[in-house]
Amino acid sequence: MPGSSPSFAGVELYFKTVVLGLEVTQEQSGHFAKFDSGSEFICPERKEAESYPSDDKAVLFFQVDDLAATVAAIGRELFVQVQPAWAVLHDLEGQDVLLLQKAQLR
Repeated sequence: MPGSSPSFAGVELYFKTVVLGLEVTQEQSGHFAKFDSGSEFICPERKEAESYPSDDKAVLFFQVDDLAATVAAIGRELFVQVQPAWAVLHDLEGQDVLLLQKAQLR
């Protein structure tokens, strides 16, 4: 990808009910709860709450230095949704891969 290699940012896991006993750093009631651990995170999310439904139950997040350039290099047509701070595409097995603009991750 242009500029530099993407770096791993986090994982999102879909759930029906969850009790983790961890401090929540961000949440949207009925949608997701985010738990940070430094520069990475785990984010359980209610299945089918997102606007880009995944075929399975996991999403991988990668940070990139220049999201627009990365989307252009990969090919805009491969992305199912592109926003200013993030973009999502489905891999060959229907799993979601999200690219995050590095400066806007936190």
